[in-house]
Amino acid sequence: MAEWTDDSYVGKYLGRHDYATGVEAIAGYIAATRDDNPWYTGPSPFGGAVVPALFLHSEQYAFALRDWYLPKLYGNLHIRQDWDLFQPVKAGEPLWTHGMIVDRYTWRDRDVVVNEFSIFNGDVMVARGRCHQSFLLDVDPNATVVGKDKPRAKPAAEEPGAPLEVLEPVEKVVDLDLCMAFSGPKKNYHNDREEAKKLGFPDVVVQGTMSTTFISEMLTKRFGAGFFRGGRMSLNLTNVLWAGETVTARGVVREILPEGPHRRAHLDVWTEKPDGTKTIKGTASALLT
Repeated sequence: MAEWTDDSYVGKYLGRHDYATGVEAIAGYIAATRDDNPWYTGPSPFGGAVVPALFLHSEQYAFALRDWYLPKLYGNLHIRQDWDLFQPVKAGEPLWTHGMIVDRYTWRDRDVVVNEFSIFNGDVMVARGRCHQSFLLDVDPNATVVGKDKPRAKPAAEEPGAPLEVLEPVEKVVDLDLCMAFSGPKKNYHNDREEAKKLGFPDVVVQGTMSTTFISEMLTKRFGAGFFRGGRMSLNLTNVLWAGETVTARGVVREILPEGPHRRAHLDVWTEKPDGTKTIKGTASALLT
């Protein structure tokens, strides 16, 4: 096997993928997220079943890792995910994607590569995502990268005022069966303890994109068509979620602003463990219909 070298540069094209969105594919999404919104299998405002907004939640990892990952895999972490949603897709309509490295930067003790992928239905771009994947600059293969008893602390922030609206939360128990459904079937550090230990983690690290689908589920329930058409998310992955833990997606509306003839709700969104540790913190928005 050829040696893995650092060949990640801004502008590098990563290729194309094609996807079916039929009944079987949507059933796989439901099994991997436990999000069984009736719009995915029955009538919706779009004239029939609709593909989940984050159907391709982990598209960045479909591109060959050797083409955009750095060779230092030990302790690598997904630290941010951005989404722009433009159009809904009816179930059964084929999708295709392409990807490119659009940024690379240093953040704290990590080298970060940004993979941007665009999702198309025919000639129409229906969504766009960006993954910020981080790699340790200096690797100690004997060190524990993140301990279970030491979540990363964040500086205290000024408390915001009372929200305009508190969204109905979405709670999930992320057991190993769900980890395997989401991140399998091949064993890796997102679904197998021994594989996690090889990369410096004491237990299975729940794939960060799983929690982003919980936030998407919450926003879909509240905003419906206004999330599918023009929804946005910018999410920082702040602490590790471990297999077996419970996590809750929460959101609050901070302001509502005009956008042409429409109005857009701007939110703070996050996921948290029962002890209040936040695993994701970010912002989102959706059109009000």
